[in-house]
Amino acid sequence: MSVLVISGTGTGVGKTVVTAGIAALARGQGQSVAVLKPAQTGVGPDEPGDLADVVRLAGPVTVRELRRYPDPLSPEAAARRAGTAGLAPAEAARAVTELAAAHDLVLVEGAGGLLVRFDPAGSTLADIAWSVGAPLLVVAEAGLGTLNATALTAEVATARGLDVVGVVIGAWPDAPDLAALSNVADLPVAAGAPLLGAMADGAGALPPDDFLAAAAHGLSPWFGGRFDPECFAGSAAGLT
Repeated sequence: MSVLVISGTGTGVGKTVVTAGIAALARGQGQSVAVLKPAQTGVGPDEPGDLADVVRLAGPVTVRELRRYPDPLSPEAAARRAGTAGLAPAEAARAVTELAAAHDLVLVEGAGGLLVRFDPAGSTLADIAWSVGAPLLVVAEAGLGTLNATALTAEVATARGLDVVGVVIGAWPDAPDLAALSNVADLPVAAGAPLLGAMADGAGALPPDDFLAAAAHGLSPWFGGRFDPECFAGSAAGLT
């Protein structure tokens, strides 16, 4: 794997923290890492965005942001309000190709969910993933409602010819409720792909060394971590 596209099931599900965790583990294995954010919304010109959080948590990785819009809207709506052109998949694909030529791993972090529009033609993160032939990782919430959102994301991705490699819980609560505990077993079914991690809630506020430890604990060996889905599911089942 040299390119991985990371999509949330919606906004605020922990996508950036998971991206940073994968980047941190890859760096710890001696890999060169680049993170591409095709479009950042809701952030002013001089304000730190998601990529600043990735660098703060994962260390010195290469980052590239193709579009930035101040309004907290979908990229297409924010571009329309700003009177600027949207982002076509071809431009994002060129950036991925350039970064992949110089790095061992390129992570492409979406904006919101898989079908959030980037331009008036209706281009989405799914189109970007398809254009570069990259697998898709789904980041989901832990609690009530996540199964439907995860199943919809995975179904659309599969219908569009994408390879959904797994699902990661973006923020696992310290005191999970019944829905979260039950969802541990059901999320892989909804995604049609294995559970590849569960990042602890609040991990994004940790200093880099502690964050690296949290990433190793919360992410699968597929990423260089130690997360064991069977043990995690067994522990959750024991609490229901």
